[in-house]
Amino acid sequence: MVELGLVVAEFNRSVTEQMETAAVETADDAGADVVELVRVPGAYDAPLAADRLARRDDVDAVAVVGAIVTGDTDHDDVIAHATAQKLTDVSLDRDTPVAFGVAGPGMSGAEARERVQKGAEAVDSAIHLAEEL
Repeated sequence: MVELGLVVAEFNRSVTEQMETAAVETADDAGADVVELVRVPGAYDAPLAADRLARRDDVDAVAVVGAIVTGDTDHDDVIAHATAQKLTDVSLDRDTPVAFGVAGPGMSGAEARERVQKGAEAVDSAIHLAEEL
């Protein structure tokens, strides 16, 4: 059985709450156990939580879910790129799969709501990588 850490960004909660539900249901359906769920303020805050989970002996993989919607500036691009890079660093530094289930950037709230399956996809990826490696 794969033991998962799950990180959920609370910013854009109308989207991420559904992503969290999809992620937990997918883990249950796959027979994986979510041993710890950590809620963080936003996607940008996820790498630290993912790193803490990846350090744990009882966590085989980490799935991160969040939604980054566009605004009047390029802020969403900056946040998305920084978050993706740092989550990649956590995965490589800790030798633990960290799956990226963050919708965005460059989308509206409505478009993000259409992508709540990213939560399920992140868990599927995390489980697959943990089993494969």
